[in-house]
Amino acid sequence: MAYPGFIQRMHRKPCGLCCTKLINFGVTVGKTEILQGIDLHIHCGELTALIGPNGAGKTTLLKAILGEINHTGKLCFLDSQDRLQTPVIGYVPQRLDFDIGTPMSVLDLFAACLLSWPIFLGHSKKLKERAVADLAGVQADHLLNRRLGELSGGELQRVLLAIALDPTPDLLLLDEPVSGIDVQGKDMFYELVSHLRRKFDLSIILVSHDWALVSHYADRIVLLDHTVQCCGTPHEVFSNEQIQQNYGPVVQEDVGHVQMKPQIFHRSRGVRA
Repeated sequence: MAYPGFIQRMHRKPCGLCCTKLINFGVTVGKTEILQGIDLHIHCGELTALIGPNGAGKTTLLKAILGEINHTGKLCFLDSQDRLQTPVIGYVPQRLDFDIGTPMSVLDLFAACLLSWPIFLGHSKKLKERAVADLAGVQADHLLNRRLGELSGGELQRVLLAIALDPTPDLLLLDEPVSGIDVQGKDMFYELVSHLRRKFDLSIILVSHDWALVSHYADRIVLLDHTVQCCGTPHEVFSNEQIQQNYGPVVQEDVGHVQMKPQIFHRSRGVRA
């Protein structure tokens, strides 16, 4: 059977009813409690930005959702009929560690991620069609035969995004996906993710330190510092008086637009550099 194109495979009618719930979620490593009492609802078609100081547990939360580390509490996914299901989760890491001199191509990476047999056995026509369709959905099909070491940071992140979207996830996790990418590349990636979220009704959790960008693209902001400190729209979070008292004047309002002041959190508990 011919592999269907990306658009046909990915198309979903927006429903707004599917929901991923984190209930009393927590992570303890040894005697150290990293996360506690996390209660969140992530709805389909919604981009939720996870922000907070370094060491606050943002990446740990994503790894717990993925099942890579043990956690307490529950993760529940309810479909549009309010039925409990096991969610399909896609994941784009902050970086992909590999030898820059490796001869591995983008097609090889697809084969390694999507198939169960060694890539040295070659690629079938069906796999190539599948990879081309996936890459076309993120405007990167021209990269199919490029070596990984030849890709720019933005190009590699689009490739990883294409892989994360196959199969179509119920929940897409993005861990600082634009770290180290230039400004133009960041804007392009965020625009692409926003387009996919709206068109295909994706639920997305995005970890970011770029508060200015997420204030523009996110539907909701979650300020995490070992537990949820604040959750709401960008305006609600960035103008919250208690947040400003605890973390400093991280934002200022200008004719209804959120503008970020130039300061960077480098440790947990609101210590600023």
